[in-house]
Amino acid sequence: MDIEATKMGQKTPLGEFEQLLLLAILRLREEATGTRIAQELERRARRSVSRSALYTSLDRLEKKGFLRWEIRPATSERRGQPSRLFSVTKAGLDAIRRADAAWTSLTTGLEDLLGRRSP
Repeated sequence: MDIEATKMGQKTPLGEFEQLLLLAILRLREEATGTRIAQELERRARRSVSRSALYTSLDRLEKKGFLRWEIRPATSERRGQPSRLFSVTKAGLDAIRRADAAWTSLTTGLEDLLGRRSP
C-alpha cells in the first residue's frame, strides 16, 4: 500500500517496509536506535533486515521528511561508539495515520477472512 506525502512540492510514496520502520520507531520512542529498530521488526513483524537495507530505508525516510535523527553519545555498552537516535516527524505521523485509515477502511468487513475479531 503506498501513501503519498508532499515534501517540497513533490509527491513521495511511503511503502510497506517504510510504514513498519515508522511504527517501530514510534513504539520504541527514546530507544529507537538502528539495532533496536531491527530487533523490533524481527520480534513484532517477523521481518529480518540487513544493516544496509535498514539504514538505506531510514535515510530515505529522512529525505522524505518522515523522520529525523540525532547523535546519542558514546557508551561503554557500545564500546565507545556513538549511535543515532531516530524519531518520527509530524509528517511521518500524518503518513502513518493515513496508512492506518486506508488499511482500516479496506479491511472493515473482512474480519472473518482475515482471522480477526470485529471492532
